[in-house]
Amino acid sequence: MDNLEQRIASLQSMPKKQLRVEWQHAYRSPAPDISSGMLRLGIAYRLQEQVIGGLSAASIAKLRRLVKKGRGGPRSPDQLKPGTRLVRSWNGRTLVVLVTGEGFVIGDKHYRSLSEIAREVTGAHWSGPRFFGLTGRPAA
Repeated sequence: MDNLEQRIASLQSMPKKQLRVEWQHAYRSPAPDISSGMLRLGIAYRLQEQVIGGLSAASIAKLRRLVKKGRGGPRSPDQLKPGTRLVRSWNGRTLVVLVTGEGFVIGDKHYRSLSEIAREVTGAHWSGPRFFGLTGRPAA
């Protein structure tokens, strides 16, 4: 266990480039384009999983049931509470959308729907909830 704690502690001082290499070793796949903090959490989880074990079959089944029932998080814009911020990266630009009681705000502009925002940002017809990752299928 001491070795595990040391390995996890060593992640704190690693630069992002090294974290991406560690991710590759841990998951045997290229690291996703996420923050250093998220890379550290993912690698630490995988290291613990390898030493201690992963989630129980019962926990995995419960998570699947929750997601299937739509309780794994908001799945449509009408389930979003005012004050929620949606963040999406698109072509090197980070979009931050604030959910309000009347719709959505990005920058200083108000929109009635997420699809309206997605269409303006991409120049193509997009499902706004899908573009912002609120549906079961991931955004491109």
